[in-house]
Amino acid sequence: MSYLLPVLKRELLGYFITPLAYVFLVIFLFATGLLTFQLAGWYEAGSADLQAFFLFHPWLYLFLIPAIAMRLWAEERKTGTLELLLTLPIPSWAAVLGKYFAAWFFTGIALLLTFPMWITVNVLGDPDNGVIFASYLGSFFMAGGYLAIGSCLSAFTSNQVIAFVLSVVVCFLFTVAGLPLVAEGVAALPFVSNTLVATVASLSFLSHFESIMNGVIDLRDVIFFISVITFWLVANVLVIELKRNG
Repeated sequence: MSYLLPVLKRELLGYFITPLAYVFLVIFLFATGLLTFQLAGWYEAGSADLQAFFLFHPWLYLFLIPAIAMRLWAEERKTGTLELLLTLPIPSWAAVLGKYFAAWFFTGIALLLTFPMWITVNVLGDPDNGVIFASYLGSFFMAGGYLAIGSCLSAFTSNQVIAFVLSVVVCFLFTVAGLPLVAEGVAALPFVSNTLVATVASLSFLSHFESIMNGVIDLRDVIFFISVITFWLVANVLVIELKRNG
């Protein structure tokens, strides 16, 4: 913790001393409100729940999370501060986790600011608050998964635009992996077994998040997101170690 906390504080403070944090929060809140109330027609539906609100989270995160993650390491490399950071007596894992948890905490703040919507549905009706809580939890873990992917890919390049594009592409693949169209496309490939098709489908963020949105916090879904986060953070540490020893 003595290694981790200084990096976490440095990164978290860095968000709020620049306009980046406030621009992201405004865009996120505006986009969620617009999609929920206008595109999904929440008022017209007359249903006291937040299904329409959470339905768009994977697609919002697909672009907004890489926008946060692209600067984590690419900016350090571009400005030359990565070399300075790596010369400090801080383990690579502490630097990676410090940056990651700061970004994840910031994302959690954005999610927390949508809390008035939860209050609104309770004022207007009698929603199942257990389902809403589960959906918030699932959304937070899903954001963590996207962020871990983006953080790792950001370490490969000093160009933030390239980091953003790579993150969007990889996150998109993880998002749509479970869709029937994708499953049919994979199954159509030569020498592909049903086991491989099922494995690809099991990597879908959508499938696991939709399961949690139904109000069932299945341990398998939680383990999936934790496994994704762990895998990409370990890969992130390895990339930083290679740059430190290279």
